[in-house]
Amino acid sequence: MQRPSLAQLQTLAEVAGSGSFLAAAGRLGLTQPAVSLRIRELEQALGVRLIERVGRKATPTTAGRILVGYVKQIDATLDEALRSLAEQSGSVSGQVRLGTGATACIYLLPPVLRAVKSRYPLIDIAVHTGNSGETLKALQANELDVAVVTLPAPGRGFSVKVLIEEEMVAAFAADALPAEKVTPDFLARQSMILLYEPAGNSRRVIDEWFRAGGELARPGMELGNIEAIKKMVGAGLGLSIIPRMAADDDGLAVKSLTPRLHRRIGMVLRRDKVPDAALRAVIKALAGLAAS
Repeated sequence: MQRPSLAQLQTLAEVAGSGSFLAAAGRLGLTQPAVSLRIRELEQALGVRLIERVGRKATPTTAGRILVGYVKQIDATLDEALRSLAEQSGSVSGQVRLGTGATACIYLLPPVLRAVKSRYPLIDIAVHTGNSGETLKALQANELDVAVVTLPAPGRGFSVKVLIEEEMVAAFAADALPAEKVTPDFLARQSMILLYEPAGNSRRVIDEWFRAGGELARPGMELGNIEAIKKMVGAGLGLSIIPRMAADDDGLAVKSLTPRLHRRIGMVLRRDKVPDAALRAVIKALAGLAAS
């Protein structure tokens, strides 16, 4: 058998798919005789009948159907190769709508997004901040392409990848670090400033930690912004529980909780989402957080 050309294989797939030499010619921008010639040359090269005419309809033979199956695989592989080359050349473009929380937006994502923009300057990344519940609703409504949120992300329609498991720590004013262990019992007796976000998972994680220790979180103040909480703590107005990533740059004193408390941050996508090249580039960069 002689090796067929891609043009011959593409012609076979078009004829088999349309059931017509004339229709295939129109899709390929060829004349009908040119299509017939390609099929004839392909059959001669392989030594097997690929198309048979039943009335006016062109129908693939058993051998034709087998070969068309392989042609589809070849097309998919070639498409993937072209996408990879496009990404290597830096010509990927398009908009990616990313939803996340304020803390991750400030402390986790900037180096990741900077790396994406450096490699693919034509990608436009639109970042939307909100709590986990709001962000997941927007993702479900296809108003976002990908989300980075505190887990869990319930829903069978979501695909979830854990990116990091981050410690939550007690934060104190610089001169107020206690010597004793920071337990639920200890914190329940302090003036606390806690995050409050309706439908937010970070506060849910904190409340569950208190309940597991037989206590209830009774904050004297609740704020919807970690940065505002840090300012209040730094001013000596109370203590808080905040993500460790947010505690390293404001001169606060921090201490691990007893027992330790962690939250999981994950990347969430709709299972039915077909990512384009721009979204694939962002997904790959975010997935790198799990390996770092």
